Amino acid sequence: MGREVYYSNTGDKGTVSREQLAVSSKQGAVSSKKPHRNFTAWQKAMDSVVAIYHTTRNFPKEEIYGLTSQLRRAAVSVPSNIAEGAADRTVQQFSNFLSNAIGSLNEIETRLDLALRLGYLEKNDYHRLHGMLDECLALTYGLRKSLRDKGSKQ
Repeated sequence: MGREVYYSNTGDKGTVSREQLAVSSKQGAVSSKKPHRNFTAWQKAMDSVVAIYHTTRNFPKEEIYGLTSQLRRAAVSVPSNIAEGAADRTVQQFSNFLSNAIGSLNEIETRLDLALRLGYLEKNDYHRLHGMLDECLALTYGLRKSLRDKGSKQ
């Protein structure tokens, strides 16, 4: 029996077996079985983590425990907070986790600004990552607003 998956990097949908599912996550596939995986904010945040990991590979080795590590940890924090908040929480708790994700997105932005100033990032990489962050921020703010609107109606 197959399971329908969504590939966030291509936008394609497909069906995979259980055996393929274990491998498919490496290719950007996500299952709709877990609630956080259905949120575009989480999917785009995961894409930004991958982009930040790839980009920071080119940072100076002396930054491995500094800016490289800080950027990577802040990036991982975004989809992690979305996932944790979506895990059977109250609307208020989920909203708080989304606020944490927004905070991490702003941390990333500041660190990317610093990396550009220090000459660790090319301008085109900076603009590409900044665009991804802007999209993640808009989606996460929108998700939080929709939750708050939903919570105020209950």
